[in-house]
Amino acid sequence: QVQLMESGGGLVQTGGSRRLSCAASRSFFAINAMGWYRQAPGKQRELVAIIISSGNTNYADSVKGRFSISRDIAKNKVYLQMANLKPEDTAVYYCNAVGRLTASSRMEDYWGQGTQVTVSS
Repeated sequence: QVQLMESGGGLVQTGGSRRLSCAASRSFFAINAMGWYRQAPGKQRELVAIIISSGNTNYADSVKGRFSISRDIAKNKVYLQMANLKPEDTAVYYCNAVGRLTASSRMEDYWGQGTQVTVSS
């Protein structure tokens, strides 16, 4: 099994920046994609940013130009750099990985437990 551990959440003022980190407890044999999702109170979980195995990235329209996803393959980490934060960015942010732990295991979806980001107005 693998655990994804997020860190970096907290309280930040409107217009501020924050960097989220996600560390996997072990290496993957293969990763299709790693990404960040968020869920605000009363809303469905939504994709924020994703980075696929090729290194290509994709972002939700609401964060384009403000957020940046990156990864450190050697350290099994993925990051989300958030800038110009807005109150509507307030949510629990979850790290996600879609990958295979061994050559013989199937592709599975893994989630962290989430980290709260609160943007004050």
